[in-house]
Amino acid sequence: MITKKELLECAKANFTKFGSKRITLDELAKTLGISKKTIYVHFKNKETLVNKSVASLINDYKLDINDIVKNNANDDILTIILIYKRGFEYLRYFKPSFIFGLKKYYPKAYTTFNDFRKELAFSTILNLLKNAKEKGVILPNVNLKLVIELYFYKVESIAFSTDNLFAVYDSDIILKHLIVYNLKGLTTKQYSNCYYN
Repeated sequence: MITKKELLECAKANFTKFGSKRITLDELAKTLGISKKTIYVHFKNKETLVNKSVASLINDYKLDINDIVKNNANDDILTIILIYKRGFEYLRYFKPSFIFGLKKYYPKAYTTFNDFRKELAFSTILNLLKNAKEKGVILPNVNLKLVIELYFYKVESIAFSTDNLFAVYDSDIILKHLIVYNLKGLTTKQYSNCYYN
């Protein structure tokens, strides 16, 4: 019998690739070679499965973020770049309709996603920027909250605004244009980073 974890992993892969609204429980069951009833053994309904899938995706990314922060404690700017680099690796496999579908059809899952997005931008990234500013790495007159609003909050909506930019451009190119070049404009001349070249 399939485990709850295996079912969740399959759901995450299919929801992000095809959109949470488009993939049915019948299709998931067929993909896994199980009956639809087996899904209901583990999850009350599709909405619950979507909610758990989003929470699991976010948890995976949070674990990655914690590792990045721990392993790059001496360079706040590099830490920010690496956090978004990892995030773009996730987003690269998302169909834009996945996030838009959450907002329209699964408000609880979208709230979970949006809360995480706010926490990442206004807590994790803002704190890293504050640390960098205290160390003299960021120009003194920079309004960090405005920087968050302009460049770091809702990054995925920019990447998916008209088309999936990840389908058109390499994720490293998107990282440089959305994150790295904006950070470069905020930092002092004394700060140099391999990503800036």
